[in-house]
Amino acid sequence: MSAQSPTNGMSVSTKSFSAHEQRKTTSALLRVAVIGVGYLGNFHAQKYSAIADVELIGVVDNNPQRAREIAKERGTTAYFDHRELIGKVDAVSVAVPTQFHHAVARDFLAAGVHVLIEKPITVTIEEADELIALAHARNLVFQVGHLERFNPVLMALDNILQEPRFIESVRIAPFKPRGTDVNVVLDLMIHDIEIIQHIVKSAVERVDAIGAPVFTGEEDIANARILFENGCVANVTASRISLKSERKMRIFQHNAYITLDFQNRKLLVAQKGNGEIFPGIPNVKIEERELGEADALRSEIESFISAILTHSQPLVSGQDGRMALSTALTINTSLGRRFS
Repeated sequence: MSAQSPTNGMSVSTKSFSAHEQRKTTSALLRVAVIGVGYLGNFHAQKYSAIADVELIGVVDNNPQRAREIAKERGTTAYFDHRELIGKVDAVSVAVPTQFHHAVARDFLAAGVHVLIEKPITVTIEEADELIALAHARNLVFQVGHLERFNPVLMALDNILQEPRFIESVRIAPFKPRGTDVNVVLDLMIHDIEIIQHIVKSAVERVDAIGAPVFTGEEDIANARILFENGCVANVTASRISLKSERKMRIFQHNAYITLDFQNRKLLVAQKGNGEIFPGIPNVKIEERELGEADALRSEIESFISAILTHSQPLVSGQDGRMALSTALTINTSLGRRFS
């Protein structure tokens, strides 16, 4: 185990946590665990073990050798069944394969445990809705691991972004066997889908997509054109069979063009300035910024912990993850796939 519309206001409560939750979250250390310590889960365990406000109670994997190896590295206890940790932890990261997300997260949410779940949130919308409703009913933090939302390049957009009219994103990477339990839309493209929906803030009206399997039985390369109800159009490309890595997004809005380089943490803003260079040719002011080193995963986990301790909604909620999944599944339908 390595590890479109909102639903009637179901969201994590920002107010009335139960007395049980109050007791747990005001104790000296937040007790946490990582469920599934494959490639990504191992990094979750690493981050938790380095954060002062938490105690890493254990790591879980159905490969005993892997569980023991990571537990030894992180100075914690190895478990082979996630249910053994119920009653021992306040919060968990779920990093098991996508097909197990729903069952594992449901067990913890039902037991009153806060959950950070890796993307995609679940396999189906029905599964996502059940988890969101369960978290809402229990006043629990339910966060989805859309890591790029914690990239400093995206966070630097706050005072620049206005009303995007056209967005172009490219996310390509060399082939790796991990992640191939889902196609490239749910593996890579979903990062950009979630970001785009976050910044456009409009419902999806139409999707057209093309793609092809190359090295696996699933689509390894895909392109989608997403039309939003407010008129914005996004052209989104993802590939996991490239010779290089690139994660870029270009945003066009009135009087400005913005380039985000997520990989190298660079931001370029070209804006219409005052005056003209030549008659009829406006002056263009270009600003380039390098955002420096950052640890997006640690920021994501710290945000999860903060949401628990302050009884607030996480930056990337279950609803955000659901919306991204809904659009990704619509793209897959356009590719000729069926998940019902």
